[in-house]
Amino acid sequence: MDDQRHTDIDGAVCGPEGCDTDSATPTNLHQGLGVGTRIDIVSDTICPWCYIGKRHLEAALATLAAEGLHFTVHWNPFQLNPDMAKEGRDRAAYRAWKFGSAEKAKAIDERIQGAAAAAGLHFRQDLMTRTPNTIDSHRLIWFAGQKGVQDATMEIVFKAYFIEGKDVGDPEILADCAAEAGMNRDEVVAFLASDLADQEMRAADQAAREAGVSGVPSFFLDGYSVFSGAMPPDQMAQAFRRGQQILREQAAKAA
Repeated sequence: MDDQRHTDIDGAVCGPEGCDTDSATPTNLHQGLGVGTRIDIVSDTICPWCYIGKRHLEAALATLAAEGLHFTVHWNPFQLNPDMAKEGRDRAAYRAWKFGSAEKAKAIDERIQGAAAAAGLHFRQDLMTRTPNTIDSHRLIWFAGQKGVQDATMEIVFKAYFIEGKDVGDPEILADCAAEAGMNRDEVVAFLASDLADQEMRAADQAAREAGVSGVPSFFLDGYSVFSGAMPPDQMAQAFRRGQQILREQAAKAA
């Protein structure tokens, strides 16, 4: 949808400066795909609000499906820490540096923990010892999309990081995630060892920034910005319901 039609409902987002409850600026990332059925999510694999937002989206889509409204979901890359070293960094030290103190980082984590629990997720931040570089995880999510298991793989990568405390910058961990999603592990190992889709993921990340995405998750319907943040399921459902109606009305007028 265009800037005049995006929703005004705010949700919690993660941005380069951290995770908070302020919404990101809506954008016009138009892709010209479908008529009100394709949802694109710009996210990072280590963004807590993206995992929470995924749960909220699933609940919203179930509500919409009961009304006969159906959508497809596609995940797109964004790096919260685009300058992160390939090997990642110690999470506690990095977050203390990023947020100014260990106490402030802890306070942020506590707010996130409560929101996750409300969404039915038990984050184990005590197990999360590394802040990884996420480019390879985005490459994997893209590759999973080619195999038809993108959403399942995204779920497993989120679970590996937030529930199991695994380093999702490690190709072996990512290969395990892929195998759990039903992909051929050896094929994934070979893919991750190559540089396939590396530049494409970086270009997609940059394109999102240039289009105005400053916080994730950010949600688009047929390429038009709908909202940013992990808003409650009923508000998500209303935003997509309204967005689909507007796009279909526009398509009918243009026919």
